[in-house]
Amino acid sequence: MQGVQIQKSSSPAVVLPYYICGALFFLVLCFLMLFSSDAFYGHYFHPKLLAITHIAALGWGTMIILGVLYQLLPVILDTHLYSEKLAKITFYFFTSGVICLAYSFWNFYVGIHIQVASVLLLLSFLLLVINVVLTACQSPKWNTESDFIVTSAFWLLLTGILGTIMAFNFTFPFLHKSHLLFLKIHAHMGIAGWFIMLIMGVGSKLIPMFLLSHGLNTKKLNYAYYLVNIGLISFCADLFFREEKAFLPLYATLIISGILFFISFLYEAYKKRVRKQLDIGLRHSFMAFIFLFLPIFIGIIISFNFSVNDTFLMQIYLVYGISIFFGFISTLILGQTLKTLPFIVWLHRYSKSSEKKGIFLPKNLYSEKIANSQYITYLLALPALITGVLLSLPILIKIGALLLLITAFLYNINVFKIVSHSLKAHN
Repeated sequence: MQGVQIQKSSSPAVVLPYYICGALFFLVLCFLMLFSSDAFYGHYFHPKLLAITHIAALGWGTMIILGVLYQLLPVILDTHLYSEKLAKITFYFFTSGVICLAYSFWNFYVGIHIQVASVLLLLSFLLLVINVVLTACQSPKWNTESDFIVTSAFWLLLTGILGTIMAFNFTFPFLHKSHLLFLKIHAHMGIAGWFIMLIMGVGSKLIPMFLLSHGLNTKKLNYAYYLVNIGLISFCADLFFREEKAFLPLYATLIISGILFFISFLYEAYKKRVRKQLDIGLRHSFMAFIFLFLPIFIGIIISFNFSVNDTFLMQIYLVYGISIFFGFISTLILGQTLKTLPFIVWLHRYSKSSEKKGIFLPKNLYSEKIANSQYITYLLALPALITGVLLSLPILIKIGALLLLITAFLYNINVFKIVSHSLKAHN
């Protein structure tokens, strides 16, 4: 990681709890999927499916991404994190909120349980926005990456606000429109506004850095930023105020065009790379962007309202969600964990030490054999799970979920193997 300022990077005490907790949530997520496969061949508003979705989106995806963000934000913005204390408080609010929310959805307790969960999560999002904005404000430079990161934090906050409103509406009905309408807005705020925006911001810095790519066309990032935001804002506003579907193809086209500009940027970075051989982390990462074409294709089918029966449409919606959270986001996280977490630990444990200097590198902190096995089981899991959901075949869903559970187990082994080096530093 060229250009990293050691003195500006966040403390492992801030970052590592997010990685550890995210890894454990991934294990829990896959375990629940294995023993609740019946939730995957019905309506997407199924309580168990809602619990699984929010564990995937928050406990797994967002948890890991927050760890990455708190580590890399000072590096990208060339400044110190505004408040490490605030980041730690955010972790406790966020973790408590995720656990409470998953418990509420699983048992469909829509009273005080889900309200407390939503408030805890909303507070954590608010603290995140404060920390990100104040960190950005003290940065000596403002760049495209800053736009993506700050905007994504606000989208997460908006996602949390709408989620909190929906949580209270269960008990105190004051919304005069269908919950499913707000659920669509809520989901796409989180997916396109939070995940896609942040991945673009961090990925545009990290992936060229790992590939040692130079002379890239950064105008593509500007196009990506504006197209995704314009498309998402228009989609949310139109659906909220008018409940119109006539312009959905236009909004989908804008968002997809923005994503394709970003993929084009990554492809350019790949073509201009100095480091020709891709390690297991980068293979995972590039596979994630290949998988991204599946939800793009499904999004086109949904937005253009191609004629399909209602039962098959529900299955398509489920595959859409699976292809985003497991096909894209999870694949990217599995890869980038092997790039970021070893570096974080190595940076604070070995970079200034003479111990094994020049020999002991970040890649030596984890087992490549286990990482390769993880890669294989994951690539086998996805087709099984998606095919099982699409064709309503419980046996394939169970096989896919079992392979995901094995993947999660292997992932946890490497995460805790890496983290153990950091713990040694304190002994």
